[in-house]
Amino acid sequence: MKDAILQKLGLDEVPKIHKRDLENLVIPVHMKNKYISMLKLHHNRQRRSLPSLAGILRGIPGNADIAGEFVYSDTTRQRMVFDMNTRIPENSEVTMAELKLFKKAPNKRSMPDRKNHRLVTNARVSIYWVEMLENRSNRTYLVDSRLIPIHETGWKSFDVTQAVHYWSKTQQKTPMHLEVWIEGERPGSYAADMAKSVHFTTQDQLHNTLGKPELILYTLNLEDFGSRGDCENNPDKDTCCREKYFINFRALTWTQYWIIEPAGYQAYRCAGGCKQPKRNYGYGERKCTIAESAPLPMMYLVKKGDYTEIEVAEFPNMIVESCACTMDNISIV
Repeated sequence: MKDAILQKLGLDEVPKIHKRDLENLVIPVHMKNKYISMLKLHHNRQRRSLPSLAGILRGIPGNADIAGEFVYSDTTRQRMVFDMNTRIPENSEVTMAELKLFKKAPNKRSMPDRKNHRLVTNARVSIYWVEMLENRSNRTYLVDSRLIPIHETGWKSFDVTQAVHYWSKTQQKTPMHLEVWIEGERPGSYAADMAKSVHFTTQDQLHNTLGKPELILYTLNLEDFGSRGDCENNPDKDTCCREKYFINFRALTWTQYWIIEPAGYQAYRCAGGCKQPKRNYGYGERKCTIAESAPLPMMYLVKKGDYTEIEVAEFPNMIVESCACTMDNISIV
């Protein structure tokens, strides 16, 4: 993985990034938007691989609907907490996690005066996973962001699968915290003021009964619906298959300050052996290797002299999609 990242960036070694380089770091809006667009493409690729899966998931009784609580709320940010204890069944995998928030249409009388400003019809709503650190501070990681129509009423859905995966790997003994950030759809004071009129329930305690935040977990019973070719669904543990392998960027010394987003991801890896032919004619033995892979969008730091800049790029071959037995890089069916 390190070699793949360095090759993509054209570097011979990992940049020397220190904790002090992160002090007073501000992510430019255009870089944040670039990362958001790449993240959406990444989510869409994942969804395209699950068309039949969606029907399976909805057919399984007991999909977890978890009601959350708002623990902090103002006009631009909200913190919510979800009690995840025993919510994910044993021997199952969360394939999709959806956050649902109920939005109220604003009172037209409270809307800011447009005057000569360009029309603003949307606000940007971003969802962050909050990592609770041992020193009682926290760090936030962007997991989804989209434009929400300001004048609509109804439930709005966000993809928080990445947040649930990371929580399950690092903080299972604590509740899961998410933050909602509400911003203008474009720079400028008028767009920012219009965004402040976006209200999800419980920002106004008088309307708390309209609907608490909901977290919907779609899980697969690995015994019945395990993905084809994955080790969890393979009765013969010694044969070639794809097994889970989570990479925590915050735990690796060479990435903890260099890579800003994501905090970690499910990379998977190939494991197991392959049947060998009686005669190999000098081609060597068959080995279990990566047959298909997928890219991963990342936000990272670039050191330029005494200055540190933020860059965004999609790194190829970061996620193992499937494994197969190969001989000299030739796939054997």
